[in-house]
Amino acid sequence: MLLITGATGKMGGIVIETMLKNGISSNQIVALVRDEDKATALKAKGIDVRIGDYDNRHSLDEAMKGIDKVLLVSGLDTSKLVEQHRNVTDAAKGAGVKCLAYTSNCLKDRETLVNNIMRTHFETEDLIIASGMNYLIFRNVLYMDSMAGYMLGKDVLEKGINLPAGDGSVSYALRSDEAEAIGNVLSTDNCASRIFNFTNTRTYSFEDVANALSELSGKTVTYTPLTMDIYIAEARTKGVPKHALEMIAPFYTDIANGQGSTVSTDLEEALGRKPVDLKSGLKLLLNL
Repeated sequence: MLLITGATGKMGGIVIETMLKNGISSNQIVALVRDEDKATALKAKGIDVRIGDYDNRHSLDEAMKGIDKVLLVSGLDTSKLVEQHRNVTDAAKGAGVKCLAYTSNCLKDRETLVNNIMRTHFETEDLIIASGMNYLIFRNVLYMDSMAGYMLGKDVLEKGINLPAGDGSVSYALRSDEAEAIGNVLSTDNCASRIFNFTNTRTYSFEDVANALSELSGKTVTYTPLTMDIYIAEARTKGVPKHALEMIAPFYTDIANGQGSTVSTDLEEALGRKPVDLKSGLKLLLNL
C-alpha cells in the first residue's frame, strides 16, 4: 500500500494518475487529504481516501496504518515546514513504513544558500535519512511553471524581464514532468535509499527566457538584470508587501549565485524521454 500526501494538489494528483497509467491498482493507493470534499474524483477511481493534517500527529498515525510506502509532498506553510515534515516522518516510522519518499528541491550547495526557506528541504532530508527508513528523495529543480506565475508577470511581452538574477541560469523543468517521473519511480518496488536530481538537460538564463519569448510572440522581449536595491524599490512602488519581498529577494540571489544550475540525467531516465524544453514549456504555459 502506497500513501500519497497532498493527493488533491497538482503534484500529488499527477503522481497518482501516472501510477494508475502504469498499471498500479487503485486499491493499492491511499490518498491523504485535509478536505474530503475535494477528493470525490479520487474516491470515484476506487482510491482509499484518508483524512490527515501535517499538524495533527494523531491523524497521521491513523492514516499510516497498513502503509508500506509514503510520498511526502512538501508542505506549504513555510513557518513550520520542518516540524510538519517531522510529524509525517515520525508517524511513518511508528507505523512500520518501509519506504519514505520526499519532494525536495534541487539546489547546488546548502552551505551557501541565501533563501532560508530552501534550507528546510535539506533539514527534512536529514530527518528522513536519520529515521533509518529506506528513502527516495526527489530533488525537483525550480518549476518552469513559476514563469507563468510570479516570475515574469502578465505584461512581460510589453515590459520585458526585469529581475535581480544576474546571469544565473536554472535547469527549469515542468512540474508535470517532475510529477510524472516521481510516479514512474514509485510504480516500481525499488526503494534503494537514493537521491534523484530531477532537472532538465541544460540550464536556461533569463536571457534565454527572453529570447524564447521573442521567438514565440514575434515581439522583442529583453532581459534587464537589476540590482537588488532597484528591484526592491520598484516592487515597493507596485505595492508588493515588505514581508513578501523578504521571501522573494533571496530566491533571486540564489538564482544569480547558480544554486539552480545542476544538470542531471535522472529526470530524463525516469521519464523515458527528454523533459519538455524551455521554449515548448513557455508556449504551453503562456498560451503562445
